[in-house]
Amino acid sequence: MRFHAFSDDVLADHDAVTIAKLVRRGEIGAAEVAEAARARAAQVDPTLRALVVSAESALSAGDPDAPLFGVPTYVKDNTDVRGLPTNHGTAAFVGRPAAEDGPYAKQFLSTGVSVLGKSRLPEFGLNASTEFAAAEPTRNPWHTDYSPGASSGGAAALVAAGVVPIAHGNDGGGSIRIPAACCGLVGLKPSRGRHVDGPQARSMPINLVSEGVLTRSVRDTATYFAAAERHWRNPKLPPVGLVEGPARRRLRIGVIADSITGNETCPQTRAVLDDTVALLEKMGHEVLPITLPVSPRFVDDFTTYWGLLAFLIEAGGKFAIDPRFQPGDLDAFTHGLGALYRKSMARTPAILYRLSQVRRAYAGMFRDHELILSPVLVHTTPQLGHLNPTVPFGELFARLISWVAFTPLNNVAGTPAISLPMGASSESLPIGMQFSAAHGDERSLLEIAFALESERPWRRIQD
Repeated sequence: MRFHAFSDDVLADHDAVTIAKLVRRGEIGAAEVAEAARARAAQVDPTLRALVVSAESALSAGDPDAPLFGVPTYVKDNTDVRGLPTNHGTAAFVGRPAAEDGPYAKQFLSTGVSVLGKSRLPEFGLNASTEFAAAEPTRNPWHTDYSPGASSGGAAALVAAGVVPIAHGNDGGGSIRIPAACCGLVGLKPSRGRHVDGPQARSMPINLVSEGVLTRSVRDTATYFAAAERHWRNPKLPPVGLVEGPARRRLRIGVIADSITGNETCPQTRAVLDDTVALLEKMGHEVLPITLPVSPRFVDDFTTYWGLLAFLIEAGGKFAIDPRFQPGDLDAFTHGLGALYRKSMARTPAILYRLSQVRRAYAGMFRDHELILSPVLVHTTPQLGHLNPTVPFGELFARLISWVAFTPLNNVAGTPAISLPMGASSESLPIGMQFSAAHGDERSLLEIAFALESERPWRRIQD
């Protein structure tokens, strides 16, 4: 059931760094590369349903000296790109073409990439599967009966299927790391403030959203982070710079096997975790179990905040999103989240206060450890339909809590974390492991990712 577009065209199975190098040398042309990516998209999208809209011509900042000049890509459909509509995965309105690039899109384009269109996401990125109440779902290239995750599910499907080597994603509760885990990719959620924030992140009472990319190689992710810093670097954070390989130092790595939701990690995921621990120990790292310094109350606080975001969309869509916004056309899951929040509305100040304190508790783990290892998800990738927004809200909500249990902590704490494809399920679907680091320490995450990729290269969908 695998479905991909890898072929012997100019894209071959190159990563973004190789494509940019070939374009710089004049061995292939940027227009030729873009056309090959368009052809691949046309081949797979009738099945994968990962695209929202294609640009009439490739959109680029046009700087031939940029590190990723000529590399084709897609932007997630919650980020403005000049000339393309932004629809946030919803049927509640139809977006008009953006008059200008959004703040983050300018940074993204500055790296030299050529934007070919927009990738799909579930309604306002609230669900953890890229599925819809009245439209075809986005499918996982590794097995088209299964979810690609979310909310950057369209981006992940395009990269995993070989349409492009790198695509934009953003992460407000795991939305880069979850689809990376489901689709066998590298997905690094950066520290809060590492990149330019989009408008929705700036409007949140507590900013959960970080911008980034999904890739098939660690060096593509590392190159992107270094290239983005050329456009803007937060002076309050240590620079990432260009990380080009593993570090020589041996690390103390804490391991968290089960989540604070009370749901035990499934046997297949646990086996990949144990295998990753054994590999790290073989490489000379010290790996010891630890417990999260966060109260189980965090789960209720986060889910209530999740509901607050849906409530704000319902109540303020006409003013903050589009005057033609129709809240009645939002899907049942968004309405259910909004109703969940209204039941706890009076507790908002206390919830926001407790969530604001999480960063301090989280930081305590790094007094004795450089990194924390956990699964990305509690169990293996579900089949399509399991997380569809038409599932009764209470049942769907419970399914989400029992699956997405490791990733939200980093969003609340504002800290970096990376998903790496460390194993596979009995259905041959990827299983991702998450490494988390202290605030501002993306460098350590990239170094351990390089080391693991070198020690055990990622599986390839075309093999």
